[in-house]
Amino acid sequence: MATTKTEFNSSYIIGISFISALGGYLFGFDFAVISGALPFLRTEFMLNAWWEGFLTGSLALGCIVGCLAAGKIADRYGRKPGLAIAAFVFAVSSIGMAFSGNLSIFVAMRFAAGIGVGMASMLSPMYIAEVSPAKVRGRNVAINQLTIVIGILITNLVNYKLADSGPDAWRWMFGLGVVPSILFLVGVIWLPESPRWLMQKGKNEQAKKILNKIGSPEFVKNTVGDIEKSMADHTGKQSYAAVFAKGVRPAVLVGITLAVFQQLCGINVVFNYTSTIFESVGASLDRQLFETVAIGLVNLIFTIFAMWQVDKLGRRPLMLIGSIGLSVTYIILAYLLQSGAAAGIVSIFVLLSISMYASSLAPVTWVLISEIFPNHIRGLASSVAIVSLWGAYFILVFTFPILAEKLGTYGPFYLYAGICFLGFLFVLKKVKETKGKTLEELENTFVGH
Repeated sequence: MATTKTEFNSSYIIGISFISALGGYLFGFDFAVISGALPFLRTEFMLNAWWEGFLTGSLALGCIVGCLAAGKIADRYGRKPGLAIAAFVFAVSSIGMAFSGNLSIFVAMRFAAGIGVGMASMLSPMYIAEVSPAKVRGRNVAINQLTIVIGILITNLVNYKLADSGPDAWRWMFGLGVVPSILFLVGVIWLPESPRWLMQKGKNEQAKKILNKIGSPEFVKNTVGDIEKSMADHTGKQSYAAVFAKGVRPAVLVGITLAVFQQLCGINVVFNYTSTIFESVGASLDRQLFETVAIGLVNLIFTIFAMWQVDKLGRRPLMLIGSIGLSVTYIILAYLLQSGAAAGIVSIFVLLSISMYASSLAPVTWVLISEIFPNHIRGLASSVAIVSLWGAYFILVFTFPILAEKLGTYGPFYLYAGICFLGFLFVLKKVKETKGKTLEELENTFVGH
């Protein structure tokens, strides 16, 4: 069918984006499953505050390894093989966690799950960015965040249903992760390789065939020309030295700072330690698990809002509104927890903080990380930024039980409010708008000269 220069094969683009974004579902699953399982794991493994934090954070340590591996695999063998490996690793580790006989085995398996999650967290948004036309790239990359929150919501619902099935309920909670892993693995077989990666490897005809499925002849011609110019401007072997070269260092520093901010803003304490927060105001176990479901629903609704606005309102305004909004909401939440407010009132401000994050920092950070790096270092630079993200996540979830024990559950939220205000100032000064620009046009937006 003939197409005009403005037409794209939307159903094909969305289809391959959703399949790639199943990696986000695995991410959401492991984020959520620990919240529902922790009350059981505390009893099963006799966890103190230090071990509770380390067990929760061990996923992040695996994610760091997974990101580093994914960066190398993505640039050497392609985006598609990396996604397949991520799915396989996650499937094996889900079974391993379910059958863990002691704490050491469980932590080792959660670390392995992190390798799969880390690989998918880097490769899924990068792949989507590389196959999406500029006009819809923000929305499409945000599909990855949508699958993350769907993973969180479905996992919270399953946890809530399984909670009354006895002391081994946690084994089912983790073991069910094998289902989305296998679906993801099967889906990846159907995906085409990234046309930008194919052209970097000299496979221009294969790249053109895929681009012809994505858009019109005019789109193919323009995209091929842009990629060729980008490659001509950046020759030489990819290495971590190239990632920190003077010309691209500003983009890399923005990517790292945004990634760290997305975690140290504190919201994943709410996701991972929902039961701890609501236990501190006297909520029953049933109420604690119900709150995880409410969080999942609000997260989904406001992620859809962000997908609608990211290519209209833009990346920068959403980040500014979200960061300052979180800062104010955390101060109120900390005060409510400190004064022993009713669980219902606390719930309102917990859900408000989730809505702020879901419509801003959660999806937009991934969109920006997938766009701001030049083609020739995108794989390695993305891995550096996302390793930083997972390092910050480990620090956050490892320290919360310890800080909560020393300062009270409310104490850390004053700290997170301060971090969110600093993040607001950083976005205001350093982050430029990227909506509507091709990846090649963006090469000169964040780099130094």
